[in-house]
Amino acid sequence: MDIHANTPSNALPAEPGINELPPSLRALAAAGIARSYRRGTVLIEEGSQGDSLYLILSGSLRAYACDARGREITYGVYGPGEYVGEMSLDGGPRSASVITEAAARCVIVPRTSLLAHISAHPEFALELLTKVIRRARAATLSTKQLALNDVYGRLKTLLQQETQIGEELALTHQAMAQRLGCSREMVSKLIKDLEAGQYLLRVTNGRYRRLKDLPARW
Repeated sequence: MDIHANTPSNALPAEPGINELPPSLRALAAAGIARSYRRGTVLIEEGSQGDSLYLILSGSLRAYACDARGREITYGVYGPGEYVGEMSLDGGPRSASVITEAAARCVIVPRTSLLAHISAHPEFALELLTKVIRRARAATLSTKQLALNDVYGRLKTLLQQETQIGEELALTHQAMAQRLGCSREMVSKLIKDLEAGQYLLRVTNGRYRRLKDLPARW
């Protein structure tokens, strides 16, 4: 749900967050419309038609897919200076859903404006292509992990990606389950076992510190 009325494109340079963007994205933002969204707003639905790109000024967005039972898997969480929606610019259906993880302000850039931007700034085409390739690689790795690793193997990889030894983990059990493609109950059981083995230390409710390298298998 929008919190504020649409902002005219000629007013965008005054938008908070615009000046923090790289020059190429600043020019792109000037071609769109800024809107604010509450936490939990679904911006994109998997399978729907759409041709707009969402450039994030503040807050965070999560890209995910959902199966018939309502179980979710997270593809990525994106913050200021990043954008989502680029995969449907070929005219095909949306490949994932996108929801606001925190209250967010985004610039919505339609396909026609993006193409005009690429024409005026051809170097941005390479940046966009690189972004698509990186996300495709991340999706391939995620699929490989789901197919070849058990839940603990996926959890171990996630914990090692998100924290160094001595650092705190900010993900909730539900967020971890969404990243791993499993139930929250399974994550809770594994986290409890890792606490008992003194691999993780509960610092506060919902936050843990990784104390040492995790075992290869559990």
